[in-house]
Parts: sequence; C-alpha cells; structure tokens
Amino acid sequence: MSPRELVVLGTASQAPTRHRNHNGYLLRWDREGLLFDPGEGTQRQMLYAGVSASDITRICVTHFHGDHCLGLPGVIQRINLDRVAHDVTAYFPASGQRFFDRLHHASVFHEEAVLHEHPLDGDSVSVPLPELTLEARRLSHPVESYGFRLVEPDSRRMLPERLRELGIAGPDVGRLQREGAVEADGRVVRLDEVSEPHKGLRVAFVMDTRRCDAVAELAEGADMFVCESTFLDAEADLARTHGHMTAAEAAATARDAGVRLLVLTHFSQRYNDPQAFLAEAREHFDGEIAVAADLDRIPVPKRLRSARGETGKS
Repeated sequence: MSPRELVVLGTASQAPTRHRNHNGYLLRWDREGLLFDPGEGTQRQMLYAGVSASDITRICVTHFHGDHCLGLPGVIQRINLDRVAHDVTAYFPASGQRFFDRLHHASVFHEEAVLHEHPLDGDSVSVPLPELTLEARRLSHPVESYGFRLVEPDSRRMLPERLRELGIAGPDVGRLQREGAVEADGRVVRLDEVSEPHKGLRVAFVMDTRRCDAVAELAEGADMFVCESTFLDAEADLARTHGHMTAAEAAATARDAGVRLLVLTHFSQRYNDPQAFLAEAREHFDGEIAVAADLDRIPVPKRLRSARGETGKS
C-alpha cells in the first residue's frame, strides 16, 4: 500500500519563477493517485519527484486558467506513451469542455490508454469512488472554478481488551462487526461496547477563489487543507479583485473549520520569501502549517483515535 502523501510538483501562480514551477500536486492515497491542476512543466517535475505516469489514476482540474492546466497535454500523452494499464478519469468544470478537448488533442499522438471524462456541473457534486467519496464545490473566481475534497468513510475500531473481557473471539468478532450484536455468556454484546469511533480522513484542495461559503464547506473538519494563498494581506483588495485569497484568509478559514494541517501554496511571483506567508498565517491559525515548496512530500496526517474519553494521534 502506497503512503498517503501530497507530492508538490509546483507552487507558482500565474507566472513561474526560478524556484517555483507552475502548479501541480499528486495526492497519493493507497491505490489512488490524484493529480491536481497540472500546470506547464508538470511532466518534467514528475521526473524530479519520482512520480510516474502509472501513479496517476485520476486528474482533477479546478479551472482552465493556464497555470492550472497547460501541463495536461504532456501528462495525457505520457500516460499513453507509457501505456498505463488502468483507466484514468479526468474531472473538470463542464463549462470548460472545449478547453479540455483542445488540451487533450493538442498535438498528434497514438492513444493507447483509456481516459474517461467526468465534467462537473452545479454548485455541489459528489462522486463515489472505491472506499472514498470525491466532493466538488463551485468557488468564486472570474472563470468557473471548483474546489475538491476527498472523504474517507467513518468506521469503528475494535478494542481487543474489551473483546477479551466479554469473551468474544474468533468468528464471533466478524459476526459482531457485520450484525452489530452477538450473544456471549448469556448476554447480548453490542458493537459499541467493544469498539470506538474511527473518523475517516478528509483532505481538501482549494485553488483560485475568493473566500466564500464553499471554501468553508470544503475545509470543514479537514485533516489536510491545501489552499491557495496567492497574496499577503497587504494586497487583500488586489486578491479580491482577481478572485484570490491571502495567507491570512486561508489561515482564518482553517481556524474556523477546525483544520489540522494547513498547506499554503500558489504564490504570486511578487514574493520571494515564503516565511512571510508562514508569519502571516500564524497570526490567525495555531495548528500545523506547511508552506509548500516544489518537490516537497507532505504526509497526510494519520487518523485521530478516540481512546474511550481521550483523543490522541494514532
């Protein structure tokens, strides 16, 4: 099973710099590899990061500004060149279908792989995946843009010491999980007596947008919140005019939503010091903050485990 981690391929906004490639993020999640917003140069960044075309199972495009999609032709052609054996599904705003078509067929190549298209339409979309749900919300940007969230279902963790105390072992454990109750030593034992809630993980991905209700909905309870912070607060008016967020706004959203790990990215070329984003965000959010840099690998936080009245990291 692959590690659950965010592989950062690029962190620039409109214009790349000497140290920041255009956007690109691969979220490794067990058997899934979700490539978000492959900007120009993503295919080469994948080589530097040790990411292969066969790692990609899904492509999520938030919108069709160039820094979020101009790497699509190279990525799609590499998937075909490498003859990736599994199907790949692309999610993107339905209003940008013509752009996706042009990028898909930007030049001549031999199509070997299977690429499914899943255009997104409406304010809210939910797509069931194997063992996960992919949610999308329409954001506030000059062109139609969507944010994404991966949601792992909640489950229950069995407590071995309670099972032993109540004399439940072997096949009865599986039956208890399936049916919710079993009889042991003349009494009915219910699942909630020998298990604890195990909350599923949530990872939110929000690129170009003003702060809006949809951003808060995506961030709510997120274990990892990857958020654009194109500007610092001194340029807040400029951010709103162009449909972006500041580091302060991203951090305030994370605070209000109960986020565990905030990942700041998508930085304007006007800024050279990434620590300025960290300093501004820290004024509003006291949780964990990562200021993304190209080729970073950021682990997804592990599930929180409730130990019968206590909460700690698993």
